Amino acid sequence: MTIEIAIIGSGLIGTLLALGLLHRDSPHFHIQVYEQAACHRELGAGIGFTRAARHCMMRLDPRLDECLRRVATDNGEPEAPDYNMRFVDGYHTYVGGDEADEAEGNQPVGIEGKVYKLYAGPRGFEGCHRAQFLAEIMKLMPDGVVQFGKRLERYEYMTSGRIQLVFEDGTEREVDCVIGCDGIKSRVRELLFPEGDYRPRYAHQLAYRGLIPMERAMAHLGRHHRRRLLLQHMHCGPHAHVLHFPVAHQHLLNVVAFVPDPKDWDASAFTDPPSPNPTLTPKTHLLTHFQNWTPFVRTLLALLPTELTQWPIFDLYENPPPTYAIARVCLAGDAAHAASPHHGAGAGVGVEDALALVTALECAETAIARGKRATTTALEGALRAYSAVRYPRSQWVMRSSREVCRAYEWEMFEGEGEEAEEDTGMMARVMEEIRRRTMKVWECDVEEMIGEVQGLFWRGM
Repeated sequence: MTIEIAIIGSGLIGTLLALGLLHRDSPHFHIQVYEQAACHRELGAGIGFTRAARHCMMRLDPRLDECLRRVATDNGEPEAPDYNMRFVDGYHTYVGGDEADEAEGNQPVGIEGKVYKLYAGPRGFEGCHRAQFLAEIMKLMPDGVVQFGKRLERYEYMTSGRIQLVFEDGTEREVDCVIGCDGIKSRVRELLFPEGDYRPRYAHQLAYRGLIPMERAMAHLGRHHRRRLLLQHMHCGPHAHVLHFPVAHQHLLNVVAFVPDPKDWDASAFTDPPSPNPTLTPKTHLLTHFQNWTPFVRTLLALLPTELTQWPIFDLYENPPPTYAIARVCLAGDAAHAASPHHGAGAGVGVEDALALVTALECAETAIARGKRATTTALEGALRAYSAVRYPRSQWVMRSSREVCRAYEWEMFEGEGEEAEEDTGMMARVMEEIRRRTMKVWECDVEEMIGEVQGLFWRGM
């Protein structure tokens, strides 16, 4: 008995899924990954993993955690890491210091007020560079599992019950199950829903990204801000927000500023992974948008390069697929629920998908080996169970990722516009909304998810 599983896309989620299946060392699974690019491209941006996502990686293959540790950057001082995410009023200037400065005996004038902290659990919301992590985990991939230069043209079910894959280079392959991990512009999603329009849409927001040498940031902002610069911070305010966190083992500060954009962008302008030639825009445009924010934020943004990378934000918020699985073809990761980056949870939720799929496929393998189900019906049952369990949570995270941005930017409650700019209590009110949504993202019960997938599969026997 051989179960041929085709994974379309060798990005982060496709690779983790393949490694999770291979780690089972099953005599029945044959795993093949098909990637349209000619080779792995060292592209991407920063990503973060919650405690739940790391739990899923340990369940997929314990070696993945060591891969993450090698490329992750500590939040805070390496000898005293901090496991909190900090949210700050980035607009109103207060006299005196924040809680971090006060703890160190500093009282600089003209900085933000109270810092609101959310505890993310041991090792916190651990971040790294996507390309670096993918390069590490690819070292675990056996030779021959990934085939490059394979762009899927179409698939069709054969009279034998198998699925024939046809690639643009003219080659064909027969498999038993197809899993689309091919990103926000998924070809598998197009083929799975030929009558629907489930393409990504522009979220009317631009992200400006840049890196600042840490020593330069400290020199201009003052050594009393060392702790602030070494910790993840989200600066909130009217109609914009700024995120910064350390990368490259504390040597660089990654800064991302989000601003609204009324213009339209066609999805064809979006590339996944991001284009090696992204749109560059003068820094002056960004500085104008934040000209009335706090001195800390204005100084931070002024240190960015003269030209900044500009990323239009796309997601599936307006037109999500109605299900993740039809028969023996399914979607996972961004192909299923591409979200805006405001929860920083897109990769983590995709890792949850990978573990749910491995769990479901293990159930199918057991049922087939015991003679309880034929291969086709067992695999269909596995993908149905996966979709039923993963759809509600991942769709909620996708929607909340767009909606929590309105909390960051003070547009969710009374006091919008000019009133919000005068309301020094706005941050305290929106923080409760941020807390509720963020903790729901972070506190996924992985073992409960596994049990739900197993229960749904076996009850469907």
